[in-house]
Amino acid sequence: MKKNLFIAVIALAAAVAMTSCTKNSAELGTEKNPIKFHFVPSVDAKVIESNSKAFKDYLEKETGYKFEITIPQSYVAVVEAFGTKRADIAAINTFGYLMANEKYGVEAKMTVLRHGSATYQSMFIAKADGKIKTIEDLKGKKVAFVDPASTSGYILPLKLLKDKNIDTKETVFALKHDNVVSMVYQGQVDAGAAFYSPTFKNDKGEDEIQDARRLVKTQYPDVEKKIAIIAMSESIPNDPFVFRKDLTEEMKTKVINAMMKFVATEEGKVTFKAIYGVTELKSATDTDYDAVRAMLKSVGKKADELMKK
Repeated sequence: MKKNLFIAVIALAAAVAMTSCTKNSAELGTEKNPIKFHFVPSVDAKVIESNSKAFKDYLEKETGYKFEITIPQSYVAVVEAFGTKRADIAAINTFGYLMANEKYGVEAKMTVLRHGSATYQSMFIAKADGKIKTIEDLKGKKVAFVDPASTSGYILPLKLLKDKNIDTKETVFALKHDNVVSMVYQGQVDAGAAFYSPTFKNDKGEDEIQDARRLVKTQYPDVEKKIAIIAMSESIPNDPFVFRKDLTEEMKTKVINAMMKFVATEEGKVTFKAIYGVTELKSATDTDYDAVRAMLKSVGKKADELMKK
């Protein structure tokens, strides 16, 4: 009896092991092993989640692959996911891409355009009716940033402060750009740093802001009047869409073509504008981000130092 029980246990263990191996070895892009596509939560995760279904459905129909879209907690989580093959494709910030490229050979294949612009800046904001009017006024103040690994939400504004020899009193990381704007609006901090994109004229001929303040207009309709831009950084390339290096060229090409086609549709324009304010996509290469690497060196920050924060 004991012998039969032992044999049964061994058989069950073997069956489980075989099932696990089959799942792990399933071809990428299938139901058992979908392409893992990560969106970094620079805006409310619910906004990304509610708008990403149409994108997922379109990709699956256009490419024939199965996809799994997830929203990790941070830039760093996405970078490390590439190291363990838990990420195949990601919409990631510029600094996160540089880290993923350096550590795991991740490739930038596309960059986003916002109303024709392939670059963006960082901005410092403060209350319009407050005493802070210039970047020099930030000395000794409490300032909110996005994330230690955020290019526009930390690295660029940090360089601007360093260039001006300005030391703040206290630093707060709000984790998302809209959180930074809200903290300034509510008076929780003296000032904040977030992304800036140029204002454009909509179909009605009205000026429409595209910087981080737009993310909270529903909550704070008067945010443009109440929150002023006091300083802006130099320009850098927009955030890229990146791919794990050992994906097949055929898979990369199919996904890239499908994404380009989706953003060109009306549904695609609405989806990507809601998620990241993106209006178009264009091809990109690693060399497009060399200027950012040089900027990072000028700040005197090491990659590992930022990753540990």
